[in-house]
Amino acid sequence: MPELPDVEGFRQVLESCAEGRVIRRVDVRDEGVLHGVDARRLGDVLEGRRFGSPQRHGKWLLARTGGPTLLLHFGMTGRLVCGLADDPVEAHDRVLFTLGGGRQLRFRDQRKLQGLWLAHDEADVERLLKRQGTDALAVGRAEFEEVLSERRGQIKTALTDQSVLAGLGNLLADEILWRARLRPDRGARGLTREDYRRLYSEMRRTLRSSVTAGCVPPRDSWLTGHRDDRDPRCPRCGTGLRRSRTAGRGTVWCPRCQPGG
Repeated sequence: MPELPDVEGFRQVLESCAEGRVIRRVDVRDEGVLHGVDARRLGDVLEGRRFGSPQRHGKWLLARTGGPTLLLHFGMTGRLVCGLADDPVEAHDRVLFTLGGGRQLRFRDQRKLQGLWLAHDEADVERLLKRQGTDALAVGRAEFEEVLSERRGQIKTALTDQSVLAGLGNLLADEILWRARLRPDRGARGLTREDYRRLYSEMRRTLRSSVTAGCVPPRDSWLTGHRDDRDPRCPRCGTGLRRSRTAGRGTVWCPRCQPGG
């Protein structure tokens, strides 16, 4: 599933492909990815406008046009692809934006779990994002500790709750907790000040590296690089990794590096 680093990569695709270019035509090949707007209205509103500088908030991408804002959420399989207007169309290309200079931006999504929204003004943008917490890459340490210490339940559930912090998903949460040596089922309220400090620092480091890679990279020195092994072992201590479920999500952790507390 695309998480903050993936969506930051899509923001860069949008920026390099479309910023400053006129939207010549909008072709909706599947209205199932549109929310609150139909294909005709989307084209009427966007055609003739220019894409401005895009922004990202958590897992949401905001495509500014100097008027309406197109908001994109990529669900589990969505992505943005930049190409040329005469490139062959693929089966999962749902919406095509033909731009000035012959370029074409495509929203490609196999499972169609999220999609595209159109916000007519900033009030609309705020309404669509009102349930989102502070972006995980922008949150300060004091706010980070405050919002987590107020949460009931397990720390992993709090980290992946988009209303608490926007942008962290399953892979990032497992990686960050492993680096911080915290079990995913620890209570969010029960952490010490040192736990919060370490967790925040490891989140920042993990996000910076992942944004640079454009994903949560499955490196050999990362937990992510071993979670799908046949006999997964901790890359730090060699202990066999454990698998469990947290809020319905598959969770991987090391019983030695992440002891109970």
